[in-house]
Amino acid sequence: MARKHAANPTPPARTTNPVPDLGGEQPGEFTGRYLVLMQTDGMKEGLQIIRAATGLGQVCNAADYEDGAVDMAESDAAEVLVLDQLSIAVVDTDPTQAGSLLAAEADDNAILAVEPERIIHAISAHENTGTVEFPFDYLKGYRDAVNHLYDSLTGAPGESGADFAEAAMDSARLTWGLQATLVGQSRFSGRGIRVAVLDTGLDLAHPDFAGRSINSQSFVTGEAVQDRNGHGTHCIGAAMGPKSPPTGVRRYGCAFGSEIFVGKVLSNQGSGTDRSILTGINWALTNKCRVISMSLGARCRPGDPFSQIYESIAQSALQSNPGTLIIAAAGNNSRLPNGRRQEPPNPVSHPANCPSIMAVAALDANFRIAPFSDGGINPNGGGVDIAGPGVSVFSSYPMNQGGHTSLSGTSMATPHVAGIAAMWLEARGPGTPAQALWQLLTGNARRMALPSRDVGAGLVQAPQ
Repeated sequence: MARKHAANPTPPARTTNPVPDLGGEQPGEFTGRYLVLMQTDGMKEGLQIIRAATGLGQVCNAADYEDGAVDMAESDAAEVLVLDQLSIAVVDTDPTQAGSLLAAEADDNAILAVEPERIIHAISAHENTGTVEFPFDYLKGYRDAVNHLYDSLTGAPGESGADFAEAAMDSARLTWGLQATLVGQSRFSGRGIRVAVLDTGLDLAHPDFAGRSINSQSFVTGEAVQDRNGHGTHCIGAAMGPKSPPTGVRRYGCAFGSEIFVGKVLSNQGSGTDRSILTGINWALTNKCRVISMSLGARCRPGDPFSQIYESIAQSALQSNPGTLIIAAAGNNSRLPNGRRQEPPNPVSHPANCPSIMAVAALDANFRIAPFSDGGINPNGGGVDIAGPGVSVFSSYPMNQGGHTSLSGTSMATPHVAGIAAMWLEARGPGTPAQALWQLLTGNARRMALPSRDVGAGLVQAPQ
């Protein structure tokens, strides 16, 4: 649907201002634009303040597009992008004018917060790690010895850690992650639940998704939803891949009955901006998605505060009726050059570090914290809430790149939690409030012999 207001056909010049490189996969970067959070009932007044403070006039409003499907080229041509579901404006202005906005924030309660816009990246190890391999004979022998000892002492057959380790291997039928999270045993599929994955898109021609209900929209200027990176296709597969893949591979997806909403917010190079991500969130909320999965982020330093703007969005989504749960990857910045995890780990990335966004850490098939997985070390927010399978995760991939592959990252753990969230909504009823869904996920997680700093409530588990 075309926008109601004419747009300036010449996009403004864009500058990128990097902050000091912190090392790792996601150095902090900013675009030169600003995010402005307004009172929900004071958006008209807030826009008037923005105009007065900056002199900007050309406005693109997401409310003018059917289902919030903003045309990003038209958005580029405007000076202000208004996201009606979020009460946010993305403002293209210079630092002097931004200073006027900050002054307005202090003087007028119509504007609640002003933050610089970040550049965001896909959170993944971007490595093909292959499938998980175990020394089967050794494990079976170890299991038999432990069970024999248990039987001798108690007179009853026992369950050993080796049994669970063997159950957490890729098999001909299921990935290790689906076994560890009990997805393979569940009678639920997330049927009818709308789940949005905001990432690099999806290979729309992938045979594993043929016949599925798929709604898609690109929020990256000049790029179609078609995924030429692979990250998004992999994440969507882990969250909502088919029960019986027609390609003949093992099952790798959780909520095979859910409705897929594909928001391309990261480019084919795997990067994007807060503007694209927030427009994607706005679109997902407009379309009444109950779960939003985001395997993306920007690296944080110890002591960095969380974004008040993302927190306000997530809190509002969580508290509305029935609400939406936003789930995000904790980040992959804690692996040392020698392959071990640094101590303490790096803090949870933006925006997963917001208290009202469920932050997901990564475990391996031995139920150890992945060496790259970031931790909850910042005292003011920034905690890990739950963990998912995140090492050597087999899932879908663009057909021109093999069709399937195994990747590692908190990116891979996050869609497991999102898919299982949809399964819980089916199990308890689609009207289950988002806050109750949060409690279902954390309250039913498998407790681990690991610090909550690293895994939160534990390993996510599917309803039975």
